[in-house]
Amino acid sequence: MLKLDFHPAGRHFLQIPGPSPVPDRILRAMSYPTIDHRGPEFGALGLKVLDGIKKIFKTSQPVVIYPASGTGAWEAALCNTLSPGDTVLMYETGHFATLWKKMAESLGLKPEFLGLPGIEGWRRGVQADMIEKRLRDDAQGVIKAVCVVHNETSTGVTSDIAAVRRAIDSAKHPALLMVDTISGLASADYRHDEWGVDVTVSGSQKGLMLPPGISFNAVSEKAREASKHARLPRAFWDWTEIVEMNKQGYWPYTPNTNLLYGLSEALDMILGEGLDNVFARHQRLAAACRAAVTAWGLEIQCADPAVYSPVLTGVMTPEGVDADAVRKLIYEHFDMSLGTGLGKAKGRMFRIGHLGDCNDLTLMAALTGCEMGLRLAGIELKGSGVAAAMDYLTSNVAKPALKAAA
Repeated sequence: MLKLDFHPAGRHFLQIPGPSPVPDRILRAMSYPTIDHRGPEFGALGLKVLDGIKKIFKTSQPVVIYPASGTGAWEAALCNTLSPGDTVLMYETGHFATLWKKMAESLGLKPEFLGLPGIEGWRRGVQADMIEKRLRDDAQGVIKAVCVVHNETSTGVTSDIAAVRRAIDSAKHPALLMVDTISGLASADYRHDEWGVDVTVSGSQKGLMLPPGISFNAVSEKAREASKHARLPRAFWDWTEIVEMNKQGYWPYTPNTNLLYGLSEALDMILGEGLDNVFARHQRLAAACRAAVTAWGLEIQCADPAVYSPVLTGVMTPEGVDADAVRKLIYEHFDMSLGTGLGKAKGRMFRIGHLGDCNDLTLMAALTGCEMGLRLAGIELKGSGVAAAMDYLTSNVAKPALKAAA
């Protein structure tokens, strides 16, 4: 049988909003020989990554690390803190908020889904006033948790988590606050302790620049206290034994050693650049991307400039133009992958990722591929987005990256 193994010249451009490209440094670290996960070398590695990841979440509280996807960390957040039949207030910002709600239902919880109607709700962030009103109406404290998505990967909207915390406090409600920042962590500013989050959920394959396979729960003291009384079944996800064994750098199960090597290297890269510099880089590239979309005369999926995502930009195609057909054309002609529209936005938009291991030239190549593809698709553009993005980047020059002397 003839086997086709087609590798086009150059590299594939992975411009989806995660999994993001894995830097060579991290790939090399992951290739280290696997070691005994009960030996002293592993204990040192474990302690290093457990300490470093706290800096990324901006917390002094435990961060539980699982060999799982972000979906696993969703489940861990719910089953460690809640009991069958508990009511949880969840806010619909997009496809992933919807999936988390479906999980809550499958676990035997009773989610209430707040949000603006129709596609409009997928173009704006969490409306904290709606949450406050609902909590004020819950005088009996039936609602046990509020669950929101920080950076909604399906839409390019980053919600104000501090405002949600203020809403809960203003309502004087005891509900736990749980936040999904799977695509926001290490790309958009996030403050677990300062914002009073009880459980933060995240994953490895976005801003941390790793392959999929690690997920996280950052947990407050209030959440750990709630876990003592929670009655949803849990065994593998149970925080208690993990947190205890983590004190010595170990896990109660076999951890994914080589991905932890990669996490160690990723933490060195991010903390070496400096979190504030990482966030500024993402904001700058996102602004340049939006300048391109505006110059094309196309609409940005996020309708509120106050909550534009620094992680990705959703691009709405003109009425009657199938965004997936445009994506397919770009993939076939330029070997570049863009994110598809999901759920209510299917066929209406594509998503440009500009997160993780991304710089000016990475973004410019992605925008060039998009512009050529839009033209090949017969879409009449108002102007050159590539030129607009170059103008923005050269008018807002980044501080030169430090390089080791030759």
